[in-house]
Amino acid sequence: MLRQRSSFILFSLAACFPIFAVTEIYAYPVRLRSSPGLSVTEVGTWKTIQKGAEFRKVSLERAEPYHLIDMKVLRFDSRWVSPRIVRSQQHQMKGSNVRSLAEKAGAIAMINANYFDEKGRPLGFLKTGTEEINAQISKSSLFTGIFGIKDRLPFIVHRDQFSSNQADEALQAGPLLILKSVALNVTRGAGKQNRRTLIGLDKEQRLVIAVTDSLVGGLSWVELQEFFSAPEWPVRLIDLLNLDGGGSAQLYVRGAQLEDHVLGTTEVPVAVGFFPRGN
Repeated sequence: MLRQRSSFILFSLAACFPIFAVTEIYAYPVRLRSSPGLSVTEVGTWKTIQKGAEFRKVSLERAEPYHLIDMKVLRFDSRWVSPRIVRSQQHQMKGSNVRSLAEKAGAIAMINANYFDEKGRPLGFLKTGTEEINAQISKSSLFTGIFGIKDRLPFIVHRDQFSSNQADEALQAGPLLILKSVALNVTRGAGKQNRRTLIGLDKEQRLVIAVTDSLVGGLSWVELQEFFSAPEWPVRLIDLLNLDGGGSAQLYVRGAQLEDHVLGTTEVPVAVGFFPRGN
C-alpha cells in the first residue's frame, strides 16, 4: 500500500512539474547521436566572473583513440560587456598570444579570431574599428560566415548576406555551423576532429564563445553542431560560427572570481576581445 501511494505521489509530481522530472532522470555521461564514441561526462554550471560575464567547463571523453577534452565556454551579456576586434599591430606586435594581448588591451577575456596566412595577413574580410584591413569577401567553401559588431552589439550572418556597411567591425571565418537555429550543411571536413574556437549567440542575444582544450584530438564540426543545438544540452545557440582552430585555438579570461588560460601553439595577429562597457 505504501509503495502504491509513493508511486502515485511521484506520478503526480511529474505531471505537475514535467521539466523537473526530466532533468532529474537525465544523468551523465551521455553519448552524442552524431558520434557514439564521444560522451559528455560533465556539463558544469555557469559561474559568474564579473557582472555580465559567466564561465562554465564541459568535459568530454572519446573512446577511440581514448582521450579527454575540456571545452571552456564563456557567456556575455551585451548590457555589460562589449566585443571588439583587436589586432596585435595596434600594440606594436606582429603576433601575440591572447593572454598578452588581453593584458595590453585591457580586456576581461579574449579568443583568437580569423584565419591568416604565413605572413599574418587575413584570408577573408577583416574590418576593425579604425580601418578595413581586407575588403575582399572570400568565396572559399570554408569561410562561409561573418562575425560583426554594429553599435557595439554583435551579430553573425552568412557571407552572402553581408556588406561592409552593415558593420563597424567584422571578420570572416567559418564554416558557419548554425544560423537562425538551423544546423547548416558543412561540405568540407565536417567529420575532422581538431582543436576548435567558436563564437555564437543564444536566443537572449548573449554572446557565447568556446574553446576546446585537449592534449590530442578535439571535436568535429558535426559534433559541435549537435552539442550547441540539441535540446538535451545546456548551451543552445541560434547562431554559431567556427573561428580559426588547431594551433591557433586559445582563450584567456580573468575576473574577480576566476582566471583561465587555454594555450595555443601559434601566435595570432587578430583576436576578439571582451570589454566592460564604458572602457
